[in-house]
Amino acid sequence: MKTIGLVGGMSWESSSHYYRIINAETARRRGGLHSAPLILNSLDFAPIAALQAEGDWEAAGRRLNAAARGLVAAGAQVLGLATNTMHLVAEAMLEGIKTPFVHIADPTAAALRADGFATVGLLGTRFTMEMDFYRDRLAAGGLEVLVPEVERTNLDGIIFEELCRGIVREPSRRIYVEAIGRLAARGAEAVILGCTEIGMLVDDDVSPLPVYDTTELHARALVDAALA
Repeated sequence: MKTIGLVGGMSWESSSHYYRIINAETARRRGGLHSAPLILNSLDFAPIAALQAEGDWEAAGRRLNAAARGLVAAGAQVLGLATNTMHLVAEAMLEGIKTPFVHIADPTAAALRADGFATVGLLGTRFTMEMDFYRDRLAAGGLEVLVPEVERTNLDGIIFEELCRGIVREPSRRIYVEAIGRLAARGAEAVILGCTEIGMLVDDDVSPLPVYDTTELHARALVDAALA
């Protein structure tokens, strides 16, 4: 099994889920006491979040490139970026790096297509919902993507002020469930949890649409790549 290199910490809450899923999936597939050879570079999220707020994506890309280079130097053979929003700078992160990289949107689109869905809702930070980098990648995978029209600020605030701090509140869950209901009314057949923390709040038990958790799908795809 190849060594997985993961750029994480954005936030560390979701990175901890990555660690659990990757190792549990490796044990399920390989049996016995097997776990994943995994190198995690967990960044301090505060300066990254500040760069996001400032729109300084160039500086953010340089930070992630340095993190990825460190993983490769440490022996990583497959790379992953444990955050949806920062895939905006995935190309910059991979500058000068030839190690295979698993993009978070690709296994998500593949899972939706395999299940026969064509029109999907996308929830995430305001950057993921409003900017083209993520929606275009999903559209290239054959999906029509709908994003919330009126509650994007509330959804974004819940991510940064609550979920990234490990806070899970029932009123916030209701806000997300209502947003999914409005996406369903506009024609969405399923919903993408396009922020690696949203799975802490929403799952198939509460959602009016089938849920596709990018954290789960991406972590399993990294195991696929490592075992290939």
